[in-house]
Amino acid sequence: MLFPAENLLEREQRQAFLSRLFRRIFIEDWMMKLIALVITLGLWLGITGLRTPTSTNIRSIPLNLRVANDLEVTNSPVTELDIKISGDKSKINQISRDNLLISLDLSEVQAGERVVSITPENVNVELPAGVKLESITPSIIPIRLERIIERDVPVKAETEGTLADDFEIYSTTTTPQTIRVNGPESFIRPLDSISTEKINVEGKQEDFTVQQVSLNPVNPKIRLVNTTVVDVLFRIGERRIEKTFIVTAKTETGEKRVPVKLYGALSVIENLRTENITVGITKTETGETVQNVILPPEIQDKVEIRNPKSN
Repeated sequence: MLFPAENLLEREQRQAFLSRLFRRIFIEDWMMKLIALVITLGLWLGITGLRTPTSTNIRSIPLNLRVANDLEVTNSPVTELDIKISGDKSKINQISRDNLLISLDLSEVQAGERVVSITPENVNVELPAGVKLESITPSIIPIRLERIIERDVPVKAETEGTLADDFEIYSTTTTPQTIRVNGPESFIRPLDSISTEKINVEGKQEDFTVQQVSLNPVNPKIRLVNTTVVDVLFRIGERRIEKTFIVTAKTETGEKRVPVKLYGALSVIENLRTENITVGITKTETGETVQNVILPPEIQDKVEIRNPKSN
């Protein structure tokens, strides 16, 4: 049994304890505790917010079309797509557009003009677990698939610059003379030659060779198979002209004046005289007239006789 004085002491002790506890919890170091409370509340709100499902749009994601090895896309289809994704905000925030690629498998599609459907179900996009691909824009694209072929085409030497006065290129010979190329059929089938890079002939007046000249396919869809360079031999000589000489020809019944058209170097043709040209006219057993033109021996390999006809 407690006496009144003892009850009073016990109540005072209880009140003192509660007062100290209250002071320790709510008054002492109150600034530190307030800061801790704010930080805790912020973390809770942040974590709760990041876990909240959200959606976002990402624009201009590169599109990679995978086709059969013997086919190639030859039109200019859409190369970038826009996507909509959904999932945890924290995971979506970790996604970088630069690391995304949309891959579409067309390996079973045959050659021809096609309209391809693009859906979240038929493409491959690497996304974090918990992030879902909702939609893709545009959802259809037109493509043209062509068969890849190979063939050999001649090499054509391209030049720039001007030769020395009164000189011209007689011929160009490349080694090799043909190059194997491959690419889409519509590009390779009509191809008649592959050009070299331009070769400078400025001031040239004699034969010369250029080695390891790069080839220039022009279109990137035309690919060189066996080599990318050639050697080119230029034959250069005096400018050639064509001139007609009126020559008196001997026939079985007398003489006739006939035109003889000659083609050769300027100095050779200009120095040639009519009296140095001999023409004989005979008839074959079938009655056909045949002209035999005889030139001086020293120019026979320098001049071309072009279809002489009798009057």
